[in-house]
Amino acid sequence: MRPVILRRGLVALFAAAVSFGAVTQAQADALRIGYQKYGTLMLLKAKGTLEKRLAEQGVDVQWTEFPGGPQLLEGLNVGSIDFGVTGETPPVFAQAAGADLLYVAYEPPAPTSEAILVPKDSPITSVKDLKGKKVVLNKGSNVHYLLVRALEDAGLNYTDIQTVFLPPADARAAFERGSVDAWVIWDPYQAAAEQQLQARTLRDASGIADNHQFYLATKPYAEQHPKVIETLVDEVRNIGDWAKANPEEVTRQVAPLLGLSPEITLTAVKRQGYGAQFLTPEVVNAQQKIADSFHQLKLIPKPLTVKDVIWTPPANLAKAP
Repeated sequence: MRPVILRRGLVALFAAAVSFGAVTQAQADALRIGYQKYGTLMLLKAKGTLEKRLAEQGVDVQWTEFPGGPQLLEGLNVGSIDFGVTGETPPVFAQAAGADLLYVAYEPPAPTSEAILVPKDSPITSVKDLKGKKVVLNKGSNVHYLLVRALEDAGLNYTDIQTVFLPPADARAAFERGSVDAWVIWDPYQAAAEQQLQARTLRDASGIADNHQFYLATKPYAEQHPKVIETLVDEVRNIGDWAKANPEEVTRQVAPLLGLSPEITLTAVKRQGYGAQFLTPEVVNAQQKIADSFHQLKLIPKPLTVKDVIWTPPANLAKAP
């Protein structure tokens, strides 16, 4: 009976190996993209041009929506997506947590697309007035650095305020109830609060933060599929160029998806940065300053070297924007 048992065992092992190979191949032939309910990737998803180009490479595109950058990068860290976009702060927290990610590309600065807001009837008139007040924000998001820099610029310490960490929808509810004194937020939530609640802008990022958007990938995917990544960045650049030249058309497409009025959407669209390109030394240095700031504040546990997690496209693939 032993030979029969052995043969049965080998057959089962072979079947498992074939099954595993099929799963591995299926994963290799899929690009799983994480996006947020706003931005260039949402436009790219709606346009459908990426699917057409990657189909020529035998790659299927799958999309997953996330409520914010920190949540998206957690998805990237646990392997549920291969690629995504966030603001400048989430990658710092993700790198500090040991995420196996690489910066792939970035969008030009959009400093007016994030701001510290206060209620229309608030007695607060400057960032200095935030001392001792409750400020709500999404922890580890792009606006976290805006808050740090705005306080520093006003001569305040980060510990001079009370931070309340909530995702955008819950943060808006707290802001409307009056249970917090200020809200640090990005578009389109920012534009919606400005127009629907008549919230006042206490300070945007102009002069203190770039507010870059970064495209990131898992290190294994970027290293194993450079042509897919190059195609993706090229399509992001193309859709960004189109969006910059056609803000009204973008608004017509995006407003229904966001559930916002055309007026609110157009404001957000015009404040966004467009024109994805591979990272430059200047952008890497700016990102390093953010990482250093959060380490000095003990918001991340160790110093980081950002240049260690920058993807460089192969010379035969790199192309100027």
